[in-house]
Order: sequence, then C-alpha cells, then structure tokens
Amino acid sequence: MIICHCQKITDHDIHAAIDWMRAADMHTIITPGKIYRALGKAADCGGCMSLFLTTMRTNSNMEVPMQLRKLRRGQTQENRDER
Repeated sequence: MIICHCQKITDHDIHAAIDWMRAADMHTIITPGKIYRALGKAADCGGCMSLFLTTMRTNSNMEVPMQLRKLRRGQTQENRDER
C-alpha cells in the first residue's frame, strides 16, 4: 500500500527500512526522518504523517527493548546528575 504519494513510499519500504536500522543497531531511535533518509528521500507535504506513524507502529521492531521497559519514570541522566 502506498503511504506517501509525494515520495512514492510504500508500507513495505517503511518496514524494510525499520528492519534494516534495527538490525544495524538494536538501540537506535527510529524516527520518520531517519526512515526517509534511509530510503534516500525527504518529507514533502506531511499529509501522510499520521499514516506513516501508524505504519511504523505496526512493525514489531519498533517495540521498546526489554531492558528499557522497567526504567523508573522521570529518572534521566540529567536528573541523576543534579542530585
């Protein structure tokens, strides 16, 4: 299914880019911008963004890694440094 008509990006393209990025680095933060760059494209009008994000979220490689799921809320590196 075509997700972005301006750049002719399909759901298959999005899933392939996510899978490739996750295989290359398990801890990378995957964003729409990184997916566009991985595909050699750039966002144009943004009309597809809600469908683009929905498609991203359906990919099993977008799940939060197990080791990051149990982190305490609100505790960041910045907060720890202030104490």
